[in-house]
Amino acid sequence: MLQIRRTYEAFLDEMNLITIIMPKIYRQGLSNSFTLQGDEDVNEPLQICSTFDDRLYIKYECKAACHIEVGKAYAVYDDEGCSTDLQVGAVIRTAKFDELYAYDGNDLGVTFSKEYSLFKLWAPSATKVKLKITNPIDHEKKYYEMNRGNHGLWDLLVHEDLEGVYYSYLVCVNLIWKEAIDPYAVALSVNSEYGVIVDLNKTAMQDYKLPPLEHATDAVIYEVHTRDFSKHPNSGINEKGKYKGLIESQTSESSGSYTGLSYLVDLGVTHVELMPCNDFAGVDDLTPEKTYNWGYNPLHYNAPEGSYSSNPQNPYNRINELKKVITTFHKNGLRVVLDVVYNHVYIREQSSFEKIVPGYFFRHDENGLPSDGTGVGNDIASERRMVRKFIIDSVLFWLNEYHVDGFRFDLMGILDVDTMNRIRTAVDKIDSSIILFGEGWDLPTSLPTEMKATIQNAKKLPRIGHFNDQFRDRIKGSTFKLEDKGFSLGNSFQLDKVKEVITGSISYDQAKIGMFDEPVQSINYVESHDNHTMWDKMIKSNPDENEETRMKRQRLATAIVLLSQGIPFVHSGQEFFRTKLGVENSYKSPDEINWLDWDRKGIYESSVHYTKGLLLLRKKHRAFRFPDSSLIRKHLKFISDNDQVIAYQLLDVGKYGQWAYITVIHNNSKDEQLVKIDSGEVWEAICHGDKTGITPLVKMTGNQIIVPSISTLVLIRN
Repeated sequence: MLQIRRTYEAFLDEMNLITIIMPKIYRQGLSNSFTLQGDEDVNEPLQICSTFDDRLYIKYECKAACHIEVGKAYAVYDDEGCSTDLQVGAVIRTAKFDELYAYDGNDLGVTFSKEYSLFKLWAPSATKVKLKITNPIDHEKKYYEMNRGNHGLWDLLVHEDLEGVYYSYLVCVNLIWKEAIDPYAVALSVNSEYGVIVDLNKTAMQDYKLPPLEHATDAVIYEVHTRDFSKHPNSGINEKGKYKGLIESQTSESSGSYTGLSYLVDLGVTHVELMPCNDFAGVDDLTPEKTYNWGYNPLHYNAPEGSYSSNPQNPYNRINELKKVITTFHKNGLRVVLDVVYNHVYIREQSSFEKIVPGYFFRHDENGLPSDGTGVGNDIASERRMVRKFIIDSVLFWLNEYHVDGFRFDLMGILDVDTMNRIRTAVDKIDSSIILFGEGWDLPTSLPTEMKATIQNAKKLPRIGHFNDQFRDRIKGSTFKLEDKGFSLGNSFQLDKVKEVITGSISYDQAKIGMFDEPVQSINYVESHDNHTMWDKMIKSNPDENEETRMKRQRLATAIVLLSQGIPFVHSGQEFFRTKLGVENSYKSPDEINWLDWDRKGIYESSVHYTKGLLLLRKKHRAFRFPDSSLIRKHLKFISDNDQVIAYQLLDVGKYGQWAYITVIHNNSKDEQLVKIDSGEVWEAICHGDKTGITPLVKMTGNQIIVPSISTLVLIRN
C-alpha cells in the first residue's frame, strides 16, 4: 500500500508526461530528482525535462520510461522523501487516452432480468468503484465492490431480482469519492435523486406504423412545449401541463373550436416537435406549479422528465405516459420529433459525467479552463470517442425504445461534424426517413472551425437540416434588432436574398453559391420558442400599424414559410398570433407568459383556417416541396420587375400534382400591385387575400394580375 502525504501535486498530462507543481511554501530551491512508485513493484526515476519558476511555485515537466496505467494508484517522491499521489490530469483529453480506453460494447448501464442484473460503467480514471443499492421503501442501503476490466470498464453481476430498487455509483478518482447516477439510467426516482432499475419490457406498447415519409421535405414541423400546450385555463384539457394533456382528444375552448390533439390533427402538420422531455433541472417534480422551465437544463438524457408525469414517484409512470403520447400521436397520423440537448449539461461539476470521469466529457481551452461556447459554463466534447458514443447510444435508445421520428439538436454547432454524420448513418440503418436538424450557430467553443456542425459547414453534413436564420431575417427581420424589418414587414431591399431563401438557400444559379446543397437542409421559420414572437416583434418594429395590418403581415410571413422550398417549421400558436406579452426570453417566465393562449385561437379562427389551407396546398402538390436541388433549378423561375413583390412560377410540374403551372406572388405593400405574367391565359386563384386552399376562388385573365395588399396570391392552370 502506497504511503502518501500530499505536500505538492503531480498530474499525468500525457501517457508518459507528468507535471509536478511544487509550492514554494513547502520547499525552497529546486528538486533534483523525482521517483514514480506503484503497488505493482513500480519504482522508476523520472526524467526532468523542463522547469518553470513562478512566484508561488515551481513547475516541473517529467517523463516516465515505464507504462503508466490510468486508474491504478501511483505516488511521486521527491529527493527529500516527500510524496504525493499521481492524479489523472490532462491525459484524459488526449487522443492516446481515447485509443487505449475507448469501449465499443453496447451494454453500458444495467441489463435487467428477474434472476440477475448486470451493471457496467465506463470509469477508466477511477481506482475504485462501488455500486450503491437503496431500498425505495425503507431506504436500507447495500454496497458492492465492482470489478475493473479492460478499457476502464467496471462491471458487477448481482444475482437478485432488483426491479424497482434505486441505484447509484460511488467512484474514487484522485483519492476523492463522489456519488453519481448512471449516465445510462433509463428511469429515475423523484427529482432525480437516484437511478431506478426497471423492466422496460413492462412498458412496451403496440405502436402504430405510419406510412413511410417519402422525402424529408414532405415534413411540416410544429414546435410544442408539453406544459404550454395544455396549461391555459381555457384549453379544455383536464391534465394541464402533463404528458396526458398532450393526448386528450375532442377538447375545445369556450367558443367551441378544437384545442389540443384534435386541433393538431385538424391543422394538418406532419411532425410535432416536443421541446425537451428528458430529465431536466429547474422544476420540482412534486410541486411543478412553483417554477417554470423550457427544459434546456439537462440532467439525465435517457429518462423522461418527471414534472410532466401524473405520478413522478412511480418510475414507470413517466415512461409509460411519454410512450403513450408518441403512440397516440402516431395513431392520429402525427410523427414526433424530440428536442435533444447534447451540447451541455446543467452544472458541469454536479453532472454524472464529471463525477465519474473528471475532465473527459467536456471541452477545455488551451489554458485548461472549461470551454463555454454554450454560455452556460460548459461544452460537451462530442469529438471524444466515448462522448460521441454516448450521444449516438442515446439517440438510438430513444429511436428504438420510444419509436420517435426525428431529433432537433439544440445548439448543434457545439457538436462536431463527424458525430452528426455518424448519427445520420446510425439512424439510417433503422429508418432513413428519420429527420435530423438543429441549430447550426457558430459559437466560440474550443473546436476548430472546420470541425463544427455549423450552418457554415452544412455542405459537410448531408441530409441534416439547419435552422435557416437567413430565411428568418430576410422574411421577418433581425431577431436581435427589433426595429429591423424583413420582407413581410414591408422591407423591399435585398429582394435577391429573399428569392434565395425561397429556393431553399441552394445554389439556384451559377452566379450564386447557396448555403445548402439540397433543400432538405433548410429549416424555414420566422419564429420559435426563442426570442420575441413575430407578433411581439411587430408591435415594436411596426408600431404605427393597426392590428389588421399586422395580421396580414404575419399571414404573409407564414405563407412564405409554408410555400418555400425546404422544410417548414411553425411555432405553436404562430397561426393565431401568439404573444408572450413582449417577453423576449421566457425560458423561466410564469405560465401566464408561456402558455398557448387558446382564447386567441377562437378569436383568430379565420387565420387558423388560412394556415390550414396553406398546409393543404403544400401537401397537394410536390412542386412546393421538391426533394432535390436539380428539380428546383429546372422548374422554379422568378418573374416580375416590381420591387414590391416576389413572384415566381413553377413550370411544367403536372407530373408532381394536378396542376401543370403554378404562379406564386408575395406582395408586402399596403397597396394592390400589378404583376405581368403570360398574356392570354386563364388562371384560377386558390390563394387570394385571406382565403386559401385547393379550391379555386376566382378566375384571372390578361397579362397583368392584380395582387391584393400585403398578401400571397397563388394561381394555377393546366
